[in-house]
Amino acid sequence: MIEFQDVVKVYPRRGQDDVMALDGISLTVPDGDIHAIVGESGAGKSTLIRCLTALERPTSGRILFNDIDLTTLAPTALRDVRRSIGMVFQGGNLLDSRTAAGNIAYPLKITSASSQWQSRAAIRERVEEMLALVGLTDRASSFPSQLSGGQRQRVGIARAMADSPSVLLCDEPTSALDTETTNQILDLLKSVRDQYGVTVLIITHEMSVVRRICDSVTLLDHGRVVESGSVADIVADVNSPLGLRIIPPPAVDPVDGQAVIDVSFTSHPGEPTGSRVMTHAATLGADIGAGVFETIGATQVARLSLTVPTAEARRAMASLQELPGVSAVLQQEVAVL
Repeated sequence: MIEFQDVVKVYPRRGQDDVMALDGISLTVPDGDIHAIVGESGAGKSTLIRCLTALERPTSGRILFNDIDLTTLAPTALRDVRRSIGMVFQGGNLLDSRTAAGNIAYPLKITSASSQWQSRAAIRERVEEMLALVGLTDRASSFPSQLSGGQRQRVGIARAMADSPSVLLCDEPTSALDTETTNQILDLLKSVRDQYGVTVLIITHEMSVVRRICDSVTLLDHGRVVESGSVADIVADVNSPLGLRIIPPPAVDPVDGQAVIDVSFTSHPGEPTGSRVMTHAATLGADIGAGVFETIGATQVARLSLTVPTAEARRAMASLQELPGVSAVLQQEVAVL
């Protein structure tokens, strides 16, 4: 388990105000979760990862990794802990002078004197296992320049998993990939988690990543935790700003004399919430401009954009808000969130 306890990181600047990169971060990532850290540039995501890998020491607070307080460890002990953390970088970050197999073998050779990878045969067997894991057995002898972006990222995942880490840290692992390749890489990460039981921590700004594979998510803003919890719970909260980012309402441009109301609601199999909302909208004279329906776990999430005459917008919005489990706001108000 990974746990941040009131972690503060301040960067002093001579002659200027100090920079508060992390401002009292408290966060728990359960074992085996795929957890996303999301936020805008400057939110503190990278600093959080640097503190977790002990590349930065927090100014105050504790960081627990499998009940070990990283902030108190000596350098030798930190090196041992870092071996339990695999890193997947944006774009793969491979060594250009080594083949795919050579990149995967590299961390094993570095630790061979103090690990199970003391024989060439053991390293070769592990490399073959990792190449098979990521579906690149036939590209073992290829150099990074001979691989596609998705293949380079697969090699990066294989390298990160080579020394049997318990945690996989992924820093924007799909930001440079097209949609199809992104989905393939995300499915691979989920498969790796399911097969090896690793905890996966993903730094991302892409909400499609959160929707597709994440169990839980944390939103950072200016070094603070704004929201954190399971994806299912967050999207089920119709008043959650993060939930509206994960599954946003469809965009509809109103025509003259019409206003757009964005409606959010959740339901579970067998519940008539959807039909109740539709029936109520019809009685208000509202037209459904567009709709988004997603299933997260056992929760069905709906985002609807209704168009109504501008003169009736406030009354219709208030009426919709009286329905249990329904949120309704004018589109221009949603844009402020």
